[in-house]
Amino acid sequence: MAVKVGDKAPDFTLHDVDLKLRSLSEFFGQNVVLAFFVGAFTSVCTKEMCAFRDSMARLIDLKAQVIGISVNDPFSNKAFAEKNRLPFPILSDYKREAIKEYGLELPNFAGLNGYTVAKRSIFILDKEGTVRYTWVSEDPAVEPNYQEIEKALEQIKEA
Repeated sequence: MAVKVGDKAPDFTLHDVDLKLRSLSEFFGQNVVLAFFVGAFTSVCTKEMCAFRDSMARLIDLKAQVIGISVNDPFSNKAFAEKNRLPFPILSDYKREAIKEYGLELPNFAGLNGYTVAKRSIFILDKEGTVRYTWVSEDPAVEPNYQEIEKALEQIKEA
């Protein structure tokens, strides 16, 4: 079941890089950019997360909190976040509960039978947790349109 614009974002509780449980609802009260990515240390995911890192000043101006989510374990995510100096939470969906809830399962990734990862996707939530923008790619090599994300955040800010 895919999450669509206008839906209340399904809440989840996942481990961060320090093994602390973090719930989506704790970030409500600000705009949230949920960035589901395929895998830590892969080239496109590294580019994507670093693009968010490099635009943090602009995203803060837009009152947005970025949250990265992958199916990697918290230990791999921690190394990934530290290596790339990521200033936002990276959450581990190692049980694949959030990607199921959001309809983002990409099975048999890279020809590995039984290995399911998240489709690269972006969900922008307003302060109340309502989905205001979605982008989901069937192609893990495609990056999101960062200008489009900023534009969607500007529209929420002005509303």
